[in-house]
Amino acid sequence: MTDTHAQAAGNDEPELLRDQFRQLLRYRWLIGGGIGIGLVGGAWLGITSADQYPANSDVMLRTPTTNPFDTTTAPDKALNTNTERQNALSTNVAEVAAEKLGGGVTASELKKNFQVTNPPQSLTLRFTYTGESPSEAARRANALTQAYLVTREKEWIKLRDNMVVKLTKQLNPLGKKQNQIAQQLEGMTEGSSAADAAQTLNVGLKNRITDLQSQIDNLKGLDMSAGNVTQKATPPGSADGLGVLMSLALGGAVGVALGLLGAWARLIFDPSPRSTGDVARAVRAPVLGSLPRGASKGLLTIDDSRTAEEYRSVAFRLAYDHRFADRRRLLVVAARSASSQAAAAVASNLAASFAETGKDVLLIEGDLRTPALASRLRTSTAGRPRWSLPREFDENGWPGPRPLTVDAGESGTFDLVPGERVRNVARALTSTRTTQLIEGADEANATVVVLAPPVLAYADALALVDRVDGVLIVCDMRSVHRTELSRIRELIVGAGGTVLGAVTHAEDDSPRGAGRGKSSRRAGSAHSGGRVQARPGEEQPPFPEPIRRTPRVDDGSETVTLRTVRSSDR
Repeated sequence: MTDTHAQAAGNDEPELLRDQFRQLLRYRWLIGGGIGIGLVGGAWLGITSADQYPANSDVMLRTPTTNPFDTTTAPDKALNTNTERQNALSTNVAEVAAEKLGGGVTASELKKNFQVTNPPQSLTLRFTYTGESPSEAARRANALTQAYLVTREKEWIKLRDNMVVKLTKQLNPLGKKQNQIAQQLEGMTEGSSAADAAQTLNVGLKNRITDLQSQIDNLKGLDMSAGNVTQKATPPGSADGLGVLMSLALGGAVGVALGLLGAWARLIFDPSPRSTGDVARAVRAPVLGSLPRGASKGLLTIDDSRTAEEYRSVAFRLAYDHRFADRRRLLVVAARSASSQAAAAVASNLAASFAETGKDVLLIEGDLRTPALASRLRTSTAGRPRWSLPREFDENGWPGPRPLTVDAGESGTFDLVPGERVRNVARALTSTRTTQLIEGADEANATVVVLAPPVLAYADALALVDRVDGVLIVCDMRSVHRTELSRIRELIVGAGGTVLGAVTHAEDDSPRGAGRGKSSRRAGSAHSGGRVQARPGEEQPPFPEPIRRTPRVDDGSETVTLRTVRSSDR
């Protein structure tokens, strides 16, 4: 049994991490789905990339210049590599390359598998083309490289020609004007003021003409190459893909991460308690015990079983709680209807555990809507003395004047007040007779355990809360929400009660073979002769028959013995 306090292991980070990882493993289907998706994606990546061959070629960029060895101008100041990369990826370059390649190759097809990168701290453009065959990839990469160089050279030449035309348009008028002034100087007297002015103008025109002609000559002398190919594309020796095995490994790793992420998201938004710590925080009380899977299928467990020791541990923890130990009145409730059977098992086993310590235990079945304890605990011919029976009779029909004696084997016996269907449940639960039965725990060495229906289903438990010392909540963490546990605590505290703790259980859907012939909990050999065993085909009443209240002429009463409940009995 796992005993967890509300603040247990609060500062133990490794333990919290381990607990969270265990909680993630609750969603194995999500993790498995993520791994499956990752493997499928990895297989698809390995297959689709198996026939992809990349070919690379490098181009060293340069600007038009008359002297390539001139160090006065920095090339990186005159070039923008990002702009040149965009030019290389343009549709014009792809169209020139497609025209050169021929064979029905389109510009859009070339652009689809074409990439241009710029290595850092360099004036180099790397042209990469990925093709379905090595030779095709190399041929298209070289074609795109040459198309870029040709396109850029044409653009430079066009720009230069435009500049030459503009300079020529400025030069021609100046030449005509200079010829006119030269002719006028021939007819003028040398040394005259007019001749000096004309001579000065003529010299200025000659200097301007010389400057323009020099610019035109420099432009015509430029090397208009856009760059030099430093590495020509060659057919690659292997495909660019990772391979099927590597792709599967990568896909599996990504799938594990995806599955864990999905499980974490599911865990975050799961309204159910993720651990006993969540239950303790919701009810603000310790979790006194966690029952093994399927432990709640029988009312009482076998003497030497692990489940019996867990019930004993819960009983001892309650006995050392001063809130319960003063008057020893306990109310056991189920959080939801799915835990009703477990609550009945907890109440019965705690009554037996208290009886084992020498207490005079009275188990009251406060579930008057679906009573079942009497039908699962059979009576025998042995009885208790008539003089020991109470004479009071409640007009509400419950509780009856004759409690039954339950044989708990080696643990001894305890009394049972079975539930009955009544017309007015609230009046029966708040009757004077019920209050007297619960107050019987005030006597020395007495203990009262009351079993009530689920709190969220009926308000019956709230009618008993103010007459007991504490409430024990039984819940299945897979079927209850944290908000529901908090709501149950608020209802109990609002009704004047105290939550002593909680007991968690886990139902097992698979058949456990409940009727394998083993005796019930604490059913010793001395009592086996009076026990009536249920048969697999035997029909059980839907609820216990009313207890007769007419006086008996003999001086014996009834003794209840335990039986093992099979799945066919429910």
